[in-house]
Amino acid sequence: MGSHGAVASYALGEEVWSAVVADWRTAPLRPELRAALAFIEVLTLRPDELTKADADAAYAAGVSREALRDAATVCALFNMITRLADALGWDVPSSHRLTARAPAMLEGGYSFAAMRQR
Repeated sequence: MGSHGAVASYALGEEVWSAVVADWRTAPLRPELRAALAFIEVLTLRPDELTKADADAAYAAGVSREALRDAATVCALFNMITRLADALGWDVPSSHRLTARAPAMLEGGYSFAAMRQR
């Protein structure tokens, strides 16, 4: 999971993050987060199967349109970056370094302006 896992662990707590890694479907998550994860799982693993019904299910669980758009955007960027890193052999920082950066990443978000400041 790299830096994203470090941020999630920092935000959710190590116990909840470990449960998410083991199986997000049974982890103790808010319904909105579980619905957003269901949506981005389909977006990532079976994009040709993603339909309006998937978005509607997330909305029905309490995910706002803005939150779902943000989740889909971050998911798409992570997928692209991971594929590029794998293809080009980019180095991944150590888990210690990623964990140390997690608070700043969570506070500043993933905006380009915030990333330039890190």
